[in-house]
This record gives sequence, C-alpha cells and structure tokens, in this order.
Amino acid sequence: MSDTQVCCRYDGSFAGFLCCVFDCYVNHWEPVEFFSDWDERLSLYPEQTVSTRRAEALRVYRSLADRLGPAGQRLAARGFLTCLEERELWLWRFIRKGYRQGPSVVRELTDPTVDQILRAVRNLEHEAHSLKGFVRFSQLGEALVGEIEPKNQVLPLLRPHFCSRYPQESFALYDRTHRKILLHQPAKWAILPAEDFQGGTPSEQELYFRRLWRSFYHTISIQARYNPKCRMTHMPKRYWTTMTEFQEDSGVSLPPTGHEKTGPQSGPIHKVFPSTPPVSDASSHRDTDGPIPSGSHRNRSAIQY
Repeated sequence: MSDTQVCCRYDGSFAGFLCCVFDCYVNHWEPVEFFSDWDERLSLYPEQTVSTRRAEALRVYRSLADRLGPAGQRLAARGFLTCLEERELWLWRFIRKGYRQGPSVVRELTDPTVDQILRAVRNLEHEAHSLKGFVRFSQLGEALVGEIEPKNQVLPLLRPHFCSRYPQESFALYDRTHRKILLHQPAKWAILPAEDFQGGTPSEQELYFRRLWRSFYHTISIQARYNPKCRMTHMPKRYWTTMTEFQEDSGVSLPPTGHEKTGPQSGPIHKVFPSTPPVSDASSHRDTDGPIPSGSHRNRSAIQY
C-alpha cells in the first residue's frame, strides 16, 4: 500500500518541520509540498496542518544523530537555514534516505538530493563567514545595534561568534530579510521574530564616529590600485546597504573635538533592552529556530547548528 500524498502546513520553524517528519512516518504520508502558516498558496493535494510539539520534535532531532550520524544531523539542521528552493522537500528526501542508508549518506556526493543540500549549506556557511567581517554595529543608547540583509538565515551561525566576541555587551543584530533579531545580554541571548524593528536615532557622538570610520576607510585606500571589480568580488554589493563606509549621514551636526559623553537615547531600542528583566531566560523563552528553547550560554540541550 502506497503512502498518501499530502501537503503539510506548519508554523515555519525547524521544530515544526521535525514534527512534519514525525507525522509523515506515523500516518504514512508522502509529502509533496510544504507550506508555512503565512503562505497563502493553495494546494491540489490534501492539506494536513501539523502542530509543533516539543516532545516529537526532540524525538526526531535526536534520531537524526542516531541514524544519520552527527554530520548528518548537522547537515539537516543547517539545511533548514538555507534559501534553497523547496528546502523542506529536499530535506525530507535527505532524511528519508539517511534513515535507510545510515551515516554514509553524507558521503553520497553524486546523489542529487545530497548534492543539493551540500551546495545550499556551503552557500549558507560562506555567507555567515562573510558577515562576520561585514557586520557594522552602532552605539544606540546603551546597546550596540546592527542590521543585515542576508539571503540565508545566518543568525544562528553568527550568534556564537558575536556572543563570544562581545560577552559583556548588550547588542542586537536584526535580519531584515527574515525579520528576526538576535538579542544578547551578558550570559543570555535569544533569537526572536521581529516584524518591525527600529533601532532608534543615533546620537551626535555616534554620527561623529561614523564619519571618522568613513574617513579612515577612504584614507587608507590606494587610488593607483583602485579596482571596483576586484572589490565587488571580495565584498559583494548586496552587503553595502548596511555597511557604514558606504553610507552618508546628511545634515550631521558634529560634536566638538572633545566630544562630551551623551546620555542614553530614548528610542525603541530601550524597549528591547529594559533594565529588568533580562533579555531571556532558558526556563521561559521559546526559540522559534529549534526544538529546544535557547537562552543561556550554559544550555547544552539547545539545537546545535
């Protein structure tokens, strides 16, 4: 008896996708389409709405390490963060093949499914590596705030880097493309959805240092070696929109040379970083990017990308 072909509709999270895998095996479904809750498309196949359940998501996630090996589990988790077209369908095929074949599935480089996942994950990792150098933070009030426009969902990969680099800082890194934000306070972090994020108005002092950075950037350049094509190869134009050195602040009133200290800015960023309570707590925060809540650097049960 063949499995019933269905369209799975879920909440768009990795935990929700793992619940889709669980329900497909239990109910003998063969998914041919995956739609998130906010996707308004209709399907000609019977639609099955899958709720996200922590226990089932954990069960499937742990089974990936048992059946596909740690490398296969990591590949599946990172594959979900990519911008691969119909990524859920490719991941479903990869997981099903891995359950049958075992850990050696990650070495099947000529298999079309494995090749697609590997290519997408390499693109994700390359973009995350590039953004480690291209992210620009600004001092807005008492927090550092940065924005990015990536193709892939890179925040889970950028989190370990910036949280370890700025362990004592409060900062926010906003993903404009996927409308998610990485929030960090000492020993606590969270990745949350943020539909309309506004960092606040930069102070006179912040605008002054932005101008200093642009001045430094242009001063160290060597005009005789100016090569725009080479620069775009190492620093693609799609990153320029959020980089300080390619922006201009019009109508800037710069402070005097002494640049006295300015007080905290009263803007939306202070609603994100209140004095109390902390950004998140491992016992109460729900992370939409994994089957386990994430909120503390000591939380080893969180999903590992």
